[in-house]
Amino acid sequence: MYQETYRAVETALKDATGAADVLLGDGGEHADLASTIAFALAKTEKKSPVVIAGGEITAAITDTLAAAGITVSTTGPYINFIFGPAYVAGVVKVAGEPGYGRLAAVPGRVCIEHTSANPNGPLHVGHIRNSVIGDTLSRVFRKAGYDIDVQYYLNDMGRQIAIVSWGFDYLDIPPQNEGEKDDHYVARVYVAANRALTADPPAIKEEIDRRMGLIEQGDTEIVEKFRRAVSLCAEGIKVTLNRLNTPHDRFVWESGFVQDGSMVEILDRVEALPESSHDDILAVDLTAFGFEKEYVLRRSDGTSVYAARDLAYHVWKGGEHFDRLINVLGADHKLIGAQLQATMELLGEKVPEIVFFEFVSLPEGSMSTRAGKFISADELIDEVTKKAFEEVTTRRPELPEEERRAIAASVAIGAVRYDIVRVSQEKSTVFDWRQALDFERQSAPYIQYSHARACSILAKAGEFTPAYEFTTASEIALAKHIGLFPVVLQTVVEELRPHHLAIYARDLADLFNTFYHTDPVLKAEAGGVRGCPVNPCPGGTEYPERSARNPWYRCNQKHVDP
Repeated sequence: MYQETYRAVETALKDATGAADVLLGDGGEHADLASTIAFALAKTEKKSPVVIAGGEITAAITDTLAAAGITVSTTGPYINFIFGPAYVAGVVKVAGEPGYGRLAAVPGRVCIEHTSANPNGPLHVGHIRNSVIGDTLSRVFRKAGYDIDVQYYLNDMGRQIAIVSWGFDYLDIPPQNEGEKDDHYVARVYVAANRALTADPPAIKEEIDRRMGLIEQGDTEIVEKFRRAVSLCAEGIKVTLNRLNTPHDRFVWESGFVQDGSMVEILDRVEALPESSHDDILAVDLTAFGFEKEYVLRRSDGTSVYAARDLAYHVWKGGEHFDRLINVLGADHKLIGAQLQATMELLGEKVPEIVFFEFVSLPEGSMSTRAGKFISADELIDEVTKKAFEEVTTRRPELPEEERRAIAASVAIGAVRYDIVRVSQEKSTVFDWRQALDFERQSAPYIQYSHARACSILAKAGEFTPAYEFTTASEIALAKHIGLFPVVLQTVVEELRPHHLAIYARDLADLFNTFYHTDPVLKAEAGGVRGCPVNPCPGGTEYPERSARNPWYRCNQKHVDP
């Protein structure tokens, strides 16, 4: 309903002013919408903006908008619009329908690629901001009417995998125990192989280089060695992604674009570009796009680099498969991501949109898989789940242990995800489980508890006839905020900034709790929001104020305990 009401105000302003842009935006604390168009008109009409706003525009649109239940007023040169009772009632009615917030279907398909961490170890805390941002965007896009495909691009040809494969062949490192996750096992092999490479670089480096050449040639034995290591790690990563509730529709293997010849085709097209250089290596001169460094795609020994396969992958995505491409990448990929975009433009291909994010860390500091200095996402989830279980046990000791553990698991994942996504992606952040699990703070547990409280009210309410007459400031504010949900979804889609949704959820919880405390619905007097949950009512009486205008009542006995 918000969009329709917004358009009604916008149309009235355009008709009254003739302006293409009526400078309509959020009204802040004073109104639902406000316009500053009077300032712009004052420059051309040589009049005071106060006169234009109050004496001309408001006079011209008041009656029209009043018929739609919208009150128009001015504060100096600002024109304010307040949505009336019909709007508030309509918002709550619509919000009660299944699938509220879902926007109309949008033609075309969208590919969102996120996480795509190298398969040489488990996801660590630095990776999961990628996962959470990408998954939140995916969920919002689906809700906003888009047909999307969520992908994880598996780098199964990189030097890291060559090192891991060498480690499996030459280092005797068995799994620690039957319960060790495969990705953690791969990480131990990778760390040990890197140490060996540092201690005796010449011989091992030659073998690593040999494997890099053979994998691109499609050598059967080397392909199998690489695939074994990557498959092990990928299965472990999938378990972590499932714990985070960040699923992917498909895992795309980098090597596939070498094996089917598409990478060679793309490199042939790149070679034909006037911006390409052929001095020993194949690179693209992107100085026209403001880059000093060339975009290298093939080494002097004839082997391709990661960027070449990545280019082929994006050409495949942007061909007949998808109409919009969105990548989620860490800030350390800004250069190579921008070079990819520029080269795709030179090739006349669909250019991907890239959501860059700064890093999330722990109070302990930064992490490195190569050096073996990292805290895995699994360890973080386990620790937060443990702390959540302790908190749930303190609050609800009477619940069975199985139920407390289920609640703790839900609270923990919510805490991790929310604390990561609530910060806008261009800001770095430090994850502190103490703050993330604070039930009193504006955190995930706070929002989850608010939702549980709302569900409890409905459960205790029993059968009732809905009413849509709202009079108190807290219930009107809550209803109007509910009406903004579709707008927030559209904003996230347009700006690719999922923290807007996190902020919306936090504000919604705040408004709901304010409403709950100022208007305790289960105790509401005549004109409140419900009747007695007990049928038949033990008290057997009703308030006499019940009428056609005000159909709500509550039992006047004190047997209802909300």
